[in-house]
Parts: sequence; C-alpha cells; structure tokens
Amino acid sequence: MVKHARVRAPQLVGRGGWINTGDQELSLAALRGRIVILDFWTFCCVNCLHALDELRELEERHRDTVVIVGVHSPKFTHEAEHRAVLDAVERYGVGHPVLDDPERVTWKQYAVRAWPTLAVIDPEGYVVAQYAGEGHAPAIQRLVEELEVQHEAKGTLRRGDAPYVPPRPEPTALRFPGKGVLLPSGTFLVSDTTRHQLVELAADGESPVRRIGSGRRGFTDGPAGSAEFSEPQGLALLADGSVVVADTVNHALRRYEPATGDVTTLAGTGRQGRPGGPTRGAARAVDLSSPWDVALWNGRVWIAMAGVHQLWAYDPRDGSVTVTAGTGNEGLVDGPGPEAWFAQPSGLSATEDRLWVADSETSALRWVDLDGTVRTAVGTGLFDFGYRDGPAARALLQHPLGVTALPDGSVAVADTYNHALRRYEPPTGEVSTLATDLREPSAAVVVGGDILVVESARHRLTRLRLPQEVLGARAGGVRRETTEAAPGTLRLEVAFRAPAGQKLDLRYGPATRLVVSATPSGLLRAGAGAGTGLSRSLDLNPSVPGGVLHVSATAASCDDDPDLPYPACHVHQEDWEIPVRVVEGAGDRLALVLAGVGHV
Repeated sequence: MVKHARVRAPQLVGRGGWINTGDQELSLAALRGRIVILDFWTFCCVNCLHALDELRELEERHRDTVVIVGVHSPKFTHEAEHRAVLDAVERYGVGHPVLDDPERVTWKQYAVRAWPTLAVIDPEGYVVAQYAGEGHAPAIQRLVEELEVQHEAKGTLRRGDAPYVPPRPEPTALRFPGKGVLLPSGTFLVSDTTRHQLVELAADGESPVRRIGSGRRGFTDGPAGSAEFSEPQGLALLADGSVVVADTVNHALRRYEPATGDVTTLAGTGRQGRPGGPTRGAARAVDLSSPWDVALWNGRVWIAMAGVHQLWAYDPRDGSVTVTAGTGNEGLVDGPGPEAWFAQPSGLSATEDRLWVADSETSALRWVDLDGTVRTAVGTGLFDFGYRDGPAARALLQHPLGVTALPDGSVAVADTYNHALRRYEPPTGEVSTLATDLREPSAAVVVGGDILVVESARHRLTRLRLPQEVLGARAGGVRRETTEAAPGTLRLEVAFRAPAGQKLDLRYGPATRLVVSATPSGLLRAGAGAGTGLSRSLDLNPSVPGGVLHVSATAASCDDDPDLPYPACHVHQEDWEIPVRVVEGAGDRLALVLAGVGHV
C-alpha cells in the first residue's frame, strides 16, 4: 500500500465512456460524501479478476457508504475495443460503474503502474491510499471503517444508493460459454460461465437438453437443480463417463455425473490459494487458484492453474493434488517442469505424448513432454502479441484461451483476442489460419470431420468443416501401405475408365477432378491443391523425411445409350491416405486406380 498526503483526486476521464450507469456520466464531484474505490483493471488479467471477487463482500457490506468504480485500462489491442469491455463487464458479473479508458488517461493521472491497482478516495475527494496487486481487501476494509467513523464525526459522510444500473438480461441459450466436451451419448456439455451453470446440448450443438446448476453463484454440491457453481470453465471427460469441471471462481474441481445429474467436489476448499501455500496433499484440503481448464493425461487430471501461473494435477487414484510444472513466477521460460515459468495457462489438450497448453498472457502455445519438460511452440513473451501466420518463430497470437488436438497431429488454437482459429503443425513449425470472424473463441471440440468452436462472445457453438489435410487417417479414405518415393518430382497418375455402357460426362466441362494435400503441408513444395486432370507432378521436399499424401479423385459418367432420352449419370470417387517415406533412389511414380459407382 502507498499512503498519500491528502492529494486531490484527479477527475475520471475515458474516451470509451461509462458502463453500468444507464448511459449517465459520473464525476467525482457527484460522488462527494462517499468513499470511492477506483479499481484499475484489464479483463485479460486473472489477478484483476481476483481483485473483483475480493471486493464483492466489501461492496455489499458498505453499499450505502462506498462506491466502487472500475477503470478499465487495457493491455491487449482487443481490450481497447468498447464492445469487448462491455462484454467483459457482463461476463465477470461486475456490479458497479465502469469507466472505459482505452488510452489510459486516468491510469496516467493516478500514476498507476500495475494491474490491478486500487485507489481509495475519501468523502472530501482526496486520495488517501493506493494498493497494487491483489489480496488487499482486508486492509481496505479496515481503512473504510476508519473513514466512515472519521467522516461521520465531521459531517462529511453522505449515505445513499450506489449509481449502478445493471445491464438488461439477454435471452440467449448460453451466456459467455467457456469450454465444451463431447459426451459418450453424442451430446455436448458446455460451461455456461456467466450463468454459473453447465448446459447439455443436443448433438446439433445448439438445442439445450438439460441445465446443471441453480444459476446462482455459490459452492454447493447436490442434484443438478440445486448444485451451485461460480463461473465454471474447463471440462474433461473421465473413463467412467463422469466429467471433471474447473469451477474457476470457487477455486475447485467438481465432478458431474451425467447418469444421475449429481455434482460433488473433488478438489479445493473454496478458498483461493496464495503464493507460499501448500502445493501438494489431500485434494479437499489444499487451496487452488482459478483453475481454468482440465485434461486427462496419463492417468491424472492436469489443471491449468491460471491464478498462480502453474500446472497442477489431480490423481483420482489417491485423491491428491500436486504442482507438476511452473515456479509460480509469471513469464515464459522453458525447461524442466519445476523450473518453467507460465503466464496464466488457460487451455489444455492431451495427446499420447504431449500435453498442449494455451499460455494466454504470453500469447503462447506450449507443451509438456512425457518427461515433464516444458517447451514453447509459438510465443516469446508477456508483451509480444499480434496476428501473423508463417514459421512459428515469427508467428504471433493474441491471448489464446484454448487448444485442441487435431486428427493429423497438428493442433488448433482458439486465438481468442484475434477472433480466429489458428493451426500449428509440429513437423514443420508452421502456423496458419483455419477460420476468422469468430467472436472471442475460447475452446473447440472435434466431432468427426467437423470442429465445434465455443464462440464465447457470440454465446454459441459454431460448427466448421475441417480441411481434408487436417483430418488425416480419420478422413474416411483408403489407407495404403507406406510408399517410398525419391525426393523431387513424383508423377501421380490416377487411372479411370468409364464402366461398360457409360461415357465421361462432358456436358458441363471437365468430367474429372483431383485434390491433393499433404501432412505435414511442407512435404509438398509444389503440386498441392485442386485441378481437373487425373495426373499431376508433385514436388517432394527432400528436407522433410516423410508424411502422408491425401489424394481425392472424382469422375462423372453417364449411360451411353442413344435411345435413352434421360440417361442416368454416375459419380465415381475415391479418397486415399498414402504414407510416404522420402528416400534417395526410390521410385518417382505413384499409380492409383479410381473405381466405384454412385448414382446422382
């Protein structure tokens, strides 16, 4: 805390204007006689969210003497958008006026240097204290009580209602959903974060089937209708069909049983863990800190512990929790788990040999190896962010909250503040864009050949078709034995002959089509894409030792009978998945045969 010698509080100025005031502008002059607490925050920052939660009790207890005013002061480019601030105020249940200050004018006037910072202004309009960081609610509580006594005696305390006007509720099925998971039944479970519920959606990803949780913010186990959550986020399916829930603001892991609807607590005490507290022990006895996502990996439930910049794990075999990676320092440092640094890890996805991590505050994609070593695929630091595809060393993300393993071994990144779904290919280190015009995507779920993106700020799941090269062996094509091919030119020939009594259908142009791609994409230096002929020269990259060629061939034919006024037409199609090993001196020709008949 920094105490000030009766400095007159600067005026509140912000180009974005006021939120939660019914379109009315506030001034310190109009608040004279009240104790004002300015909360300088930005919505990406988990420490700022902790401060918001710490102030809730004080705000309620001193509602007639204290006015809390949020001053939103952005870090990321996206956070300077007024619409994004509006969303964040509703998303996190901010129950007081907020000044949107995208240029940080008021921040500078108060000489603020860190998120969050709390400034206390007395009823006469003077700054009397300033606190940086979280955990200061008890000290502010004592100061408020002192100011109440002092200014009651002086006659300068004015009691009354807070100038807060809540937003109008919107009738959407979901409200700022966080994460999702596919259930064995084929339905989806989604964390409906702002409404403090889980929602089961039908297989279409749109129609609500069941709601779990009363909708009240709380921490109560029990049946689906009466259980309580507080801003739940991550979900992980266990082998027995139950789901682990990262109950973020309750600082707990909960267990949901779809068969019965019951909710129980697996880990956490409901209290926020602090630096220096226990980092291992019986799960129900150890304080957690804002668990944001969960993933089952190698027999344990790994936890993205955003609040302390670490990864933890819950072991269902003995009911224990322990830190698995991260010192607790905020930053980007690779190395053995106990030495690594994270910055608000917020998304997890497990494959057989890697645990992928969306490390949001460093705008990074990282992973953990089987031996516990932490490595970085994309990202360089806390203030390095943007939007750039290309080699991972140059690529840029902006505050990603989710990561999803894809069928071909690449990963999709919910690049939240860029409103995009990005893709990282491990063999080549290339970053590309799968989809744009999403609104704050926070997670994604692969379903067959589709990916359902949790579009948090559009309050829905959005279904996208995955490209053929991403689907890999699960695309439904014919899987061939590994083919050895020489680097350089590879001649691809697809043989097709129309069945007896038919001829190629040339009425509307070429009757054939050939689509070629590769995993990794760098396997092909040339020859990828779609064309009308059934032969093509491919150029195999000698620096890539191998991969998979994805080949899709189509031909159209019609019955060749002049006596038929309306001959039947047919489509012949085949998809192949061809593992390729690039070997000097191997063959330079790949021959395939298109067969099969389907009516149109």
